[in-house]
Amino acid sequence: MKKLGKILLIFFVAILSLVFFPIAIGIGVGFLVHKRTTGPRLKYFLLTVIALLTLFFGSAWVEALNSPTKPESASPTPVVEGIKTELNPTLILTAVPTGIPSSTPIPVSDRQEARVTRVIDGDTIDVLFNGKTERIRFIGINTPETVDPRKPVECFGKEAYRVTNENLMGQMVLLESDSSQTNRDKYNRLLRYVWKDNGTVDFGKVLIATGYAYEYTYDVPYKYQKEYKQAQKEAEEGKKDLWADDACPTSTPTTSISTGAGNAPAQLGNSGSYTCDCGKSCTEISSCAEAQYLLNVCGCKQRDADKDGIACDGAPLKCQN
Repeated sequence: MKKLGKILLIFFVAILSLVFFPIAIGIGVGFLVHKRTTGPRLKYFLLTVIALLTLFFGSAWVEALNSPTKPESASPTPVVEGIKTELNPTLILTAVPTGIPSSTPIPVSDRQEARVTRVIDGDTIDVLFNGKTERIRFIGINTPETVDPRKPVECFGKEAYRVTNENLMGQMVLLESDSSQTNRDKYNRLLRYVWKDNGTVDFGKVLIATGYAYEYTYDVPYKYQKEYKQAQKEAEEGKKDLWADDACPTSTPTTSISTGAGNAPAQLGNSGSYTCDCGKSCTEISSCAEAQYLLNVCGCKQRDADKDGIACDGAPLKCQN
């Protein structure tokens, strides 16, 4: 029985020594210093140092024994944000921070901030930035004509102007250039995409999607051409505004013809009396509206020799957009 008691005592002391290992060492060293040091000043100094070290290491040791192992933190889950626009209620989903998909707007830092000071028509605005005013022509869209004195106001031109004016006039926008296009057109207008709502809404695409503009390719494909063409297709299928059956009752049926200059409906330019005849030269064409009809609807590319999207802009008609 006594032998069992000794074994239990030794086991208990061993456990205590393991748990309070630094403290046990500190007590042992302190006892040796107390016995072997003769000078009282040196003795008390060494005992104080030993006590502090024992307290420090002992606390750390006990805390380490009691602390559970922390699992590795998992990778942060991408945050999904939803944005709704006033004109286009479609929910735009953006994943952060897993990278930017091709359909997501480019970073705000890559665009030029400007304030809209005047709306010329649905696809042309004046903006102020860097202390000067510049005229901006939207890339990839075309709205019906309203301001050319030689042409009648085209169907849905006033409506397109109204929508652009109500949404952009006096607002801060972000201008995005496109390396596939020229910086300026022949009229010295800057060619840009126009983003609103802190760079979350491509306003040109919204105009197409809501039926106030046509997708328009000037010469070579542009950055957002695929998205713009899809937006127009959906607007046509949904008969949005200018694509509605009774939107322009004096025009011919709104059948789109794919050409190198993009898709434009036959209703462009009050075209009820026009027929496709690519053999007609600019001297034989009666008006700029008919010239644009031949280019956009009939695909008569020879009417646009300089490939700027404007038919017969030389003599004798000197058409302008």
